[in-house]
Amino acid sequence: MIANLDYATLQQIWWILCSVVGSLFLFLTFVQGGNTLLWQVAKNDVESSLVMNSLGRKWELTFTTLVLFGGALFAAFPKFYATSFGGAYWVWMLILFTFIVQAVSYEYRKKPDNFLGAKVYELFLLINGTVGVLLIGAAVGTFFTGSNFTLNVYNQVTWTNPLRGLEAAFSLFNLSLGLFLVFNARVLGGMYLLNNINFSAMDAFEARLRKSVWINFLCALPFLLYVLVSLLLMQGFDVNATTGVVSMVANKYLLNLLAMPLVLGLLLAGLVLVILAVLGTAFKGSSKGIWLAGLGTVLVGLAVFFTAGFNHTAFYPSKADLQSSLTIFNASSSLYTLTAMTYVALGIPFVLGYVAYVWRQMDSQKLAAHEVMNDEAY
Repeated sequence: MIANLDYATLQQIWWILCSVVGSLFLFLTFVQGGNTLLWQVAKNDVESSLVMNSLGRKWELTFTTLVLFGGALFAAFPKFYATSFGGAYWVWMLILFTFIVQAVSYEYRKKPDNFLGAKVYELFLLINGTVGVLLIGAAVGTFFTGSNFTLNVYNQVTWTNPLRGLEAAFSLFNLSLGLFLVFNARVLGGMYLLNNINFSAMDAFEARLRKSVWINFLCALPFLLYVLVSLLLMQGFDVNATTGVVSMVANKYLLNLLAMPLVLGLLLAGLVLVILAVLGTAFKGSSKGIWLAGLGTVLVGLAVFFTAGFNHTAFYPSKADLQSSLTIFNASSSLYTLTAMTYVALGIPFVLGYVAYVWRQMDSQKLAAHEVMNDEAY
């Protein structure tokens, strides 16, 4: 059956698969968001250890999913990988560095004879949850605002800005998207901790977490509204279906959403789920908000990636040379490669099922204070 799929269909399937991985990564940034909450919600060593050990069970998933996202893009859309990672390397190197220091922090924060001290490693975690997530948001924002590159006839990339991708963070749209993701990660982090920790005799700790969910949601709203309004009003990078010529079209992304009502539905449903989860967590005493908000985040992420890539749109547009812009059709691997990868991808549901099983086993009982007061704790 897969062998009978045409090239264009396979290209679209792989954009969907990459979008799913990227959206799952956005959900898993609850680890980064929880890292940034440590100094605000934890008032003693027991509470700090509960936060660190709760998140410490999951931090590898975020990093692994980020690597998987990059790997999927490399295999399915190598021209994008070569252009972005080869041209905007400073922003990707900085993102990678923030995730490396996260891994080091979880490994060494509680080690004996730690000459840096726990607070230094906690600062590294704060950097990971703020700078790292913000730059990822800025990088995703370039799918709509464009990047500073040109490609020659041999597909050699030339980056026209000396900041090598870091300039993306100086765009108000990209910066707003990054800040929204930072605060959304903090909302998700608070919800995850509320779901994962046993708050027996720690009512004040629980109350601080619920308050943090509400405050960070309010902080995220202005950035979300700015991104949504800008997205609906801005010019977009349209690709002529016949000639492949890229041109600027007014309200392109609004037109995309109207042309793809399913994508618009994903966006609206995702936003509603996040709002309901926040209200239930902040005012109804719910500890299940992470699942509603997590699903909502994934749906919003899918809507963002689909809006950027489908309906004859350049998903990685060039501001320096419109005709160098990349689409899912001119940036993808060969028909043979995509076909072979699709056969391999049939195993994805089994992998996801195993991850879900392990997750359920790890979280079958909530983390209690007595479990984190030992030498093996994070």
